[in-house]
Parts: sequence; structure tokens; C-alpha cells
Amino acid sequence: MEQPDSDTAWMDAGNCRSVSPSVFFPSDGVGVEVARQICRDCPVKNACLEYALVNRIDHGVWGGTSERERRRIARRRRVGAEAAERSRPPA
Repeated sequence: MEQPDSDTAWMDAGNCRSVSPSVFFPSDGVGVEVARQICRDCPVKNACLEYALVNRIDHGVWGGTSERERRRIARRRRVGAEAAERSRPPA
């Protein structure tokens, strides 16, 4: 039997495991809210969000966040990393 990828093993514990994937790829804001309700108390919500950010997943609701929210988070992280790099003393 194949071992689950440790990078995605958390998926087996997600609230979404018994829900149709189409719920997490809504076409409107109401659908986003439905998906967020499922994610709200998910035990792997943070791991899911990190997975989407690291893998630059542009579509759907991941870790309780919309596409737009993930873009904002990624942008803030990039700006923070760039600022940290600039403030680092020369070697």
C-alpha cells in the first residue's frame, strides 16, 4: 500500500473530506460563505491555508479563505519578507 504524502496527509482530517469538491469552488459570494462555514471549525484549517499559499492555488476556498484573501495574505508575506531582507545587515 502506498504511503500518503506527508505534505497532504492532513487532508484526511479535513471537514471537507465528506463534501463535494464543487462546494469549495463556488461561483458567487454565497457559495464562498457556505464553504467557509464548513472550514470554520476544521481541525486542519491552518494546514489547508498554508498548502494553498505555498502551492499558489488560485481558485477555490482553502483554509476558509477566498481567492482574494489568499492573494492579500501572499502579498503581505512578500512585502514583509522583502522588508526583512532590506533591513538585514550586510554580510
